[in-house]
Order: sequence, then structure tokens, then C-alpha cells
Amino acid sequence: MVTFPNCKINIGLHIIGKRGDGFHNLETVFYPLPLYDCLEIITLPNNEKWPVLTMSGLSIDGTAANNICLKAWQLLKSDFTQLPAVAIHLHKAIPMGAGLGGGSADGAFMLKMLNEKCNLQLSEQQLIQYALQLGSDCPFFIINTPCFGSGRGEVLQPIHLNLSAYYFVIINPAIHVNTGWAFQQLQIQTPAYPLLEAIQHPVDTWKASIVNDFEKVVATQYPAIAQVKETLYRHGAVYASMTGSGSTIFGLFAGKPSLPAFPDEYVVKVIPPNEG
Repeated sequence: MVTFPNCKINIGLHIIGKRGDGFHNLETVFYPLPLYDCLEIITLPNNEKWPVLTMSGLSIDGTAANNICLKAWQLLKSDFTQLPAVAIHLHKAIPMGAGLGGGSADGAFMLKMLNEKCNLQLSEQQLIQYALQLGSDCPFFIINTPCFGSGRGEVLQPIHLNLSAYYFVIINPAIHVNTGWAFQQLQIQTPAYPLLEAIQHPVDTWKASIVNDFEKVVATQYPAIAQVKETLYRHGAVYASMTGSGSTIFGLFAGKPSLPAFPDEYVVKVIPPNEG
């Protein structure tokens, strides 16, 4: 079985308080985009007890033993002893530490694949609860449609948000931002504009009302991020922002963008209308 975990962007991201469990309450809008990893699983013979993981594509931090796809298998195996061992191959195309949710998508899609292939008959809500044990962004990829997220990000409210008329430009400036470090830099404050209200307004008003709380502190540490955003606006973006805790910047364009050359190490993807 083969599937293609997609990335997401955050349109607006407010950290609104620290929780007693050590996590933070937030509000954001998750929006899926067609930049994909590739994930394949093959059932191993019954005498094999443990899954095997191979990887290709972009490099992944950490050891294979700590990979989120293996963690997803182990999570389900703890409740479904009949779950077979599988051979997993993960091809990475979504940059890591980029605010695009690539690792979270891989974990969530692994849960969905195992549920289908092994006929576990888990409901969407049950899959969301398993996904939350893998990471705060993982539940979104179970639903994988535009959502307003609150709580840790696991309280998901599907919303009508159709941006298919726009070109999306995604630029990752080859910077890995440590999420824990980014949280430590934040000064928590009340958002100036309620995100769920602002997102319903025309896109050309978003620049004044929709912000990512991480962007200022991350861009101060990594000036290339602010430079990319400025370049997108200078070349006609209707709205541009950092996603997640960084370092990827995305821009929305009403017409086909004409962009300057970026350094070779940057990941640059242009998504035409009706694909985003």
C-alpha cells in the first residue's frame, strides 16, 4: 500500500497561554497543500515480529528507531496485538523543521494506512486520539481539510476556506528551527484580531490582521526569513507569512508570480491555482 502524506501551512498562529500539562493553548488555521512525501507499507511474514524502516530523499534528524512512522505502528500494536509487522519505506520531500508538518503528516498517514490495511475499523475520532499521542499537529492530517485549530491544535473545526484561485509560493530557506527554542522566545499576549473572524475576510485584508506569533522572534534570529517574506511582497504577494514555528514562508498571488532567483539550497515550490 502506498500513500502520499501532504504538507500543511498555518494561516495565522497565536499562542494564547501555557497549559498545566506543559503544552500551550493556541489558535491557528490549518490549510493542506500538495507538497508530498511518499509512504509505503508491505506486510511481513508472520514470523517477523518487528517492523523494518528504510528511508530516502531528504535527510531526517534522529535515528530510524525514533521515526514517527515506527512510533505509529508501536502505538497501534499496544492495543491491537494482531497487528502484523510491516516493511516501511519513507521517501522525504517535505523539508524537516520547516513548519510544514511533514513528520506529523507521516505519522498520521501511517495510522490511517494501518487502519485500512489491517481492517482495524477505527473511526475518525479514534484515529485523532491516537494521532494526538504522536504530536499536536498530527490530528489535523487525519481530517486533512481546512480547519480552525485550538487547544494544543487537536480541537479541530472544519471551515469553508477555498484558496484554489491563488498561486501559492512556498519557500524554505534551508533553516531548521527548533520548536522548543521558538516557544521559549515567545511573550504570550492576547491576539489583536480574533483569527476565526479575520480568516473570513478577503485575503487582501489579511496582511493587517493575521499574524504568526513566532515570526517576529524567529526572523530576528534568522534574517533570511524576513528577507524572503519581503521579497514575496515586493513581487506581488497578496499575503505572505511564516508557517508554524518556521522556517518556511508562503505567499499567495492573484496572478502567476515572477520571482527572482533564490540560493540553490532553498526549496522553492510554486503551486498553481486549483491545486492548492
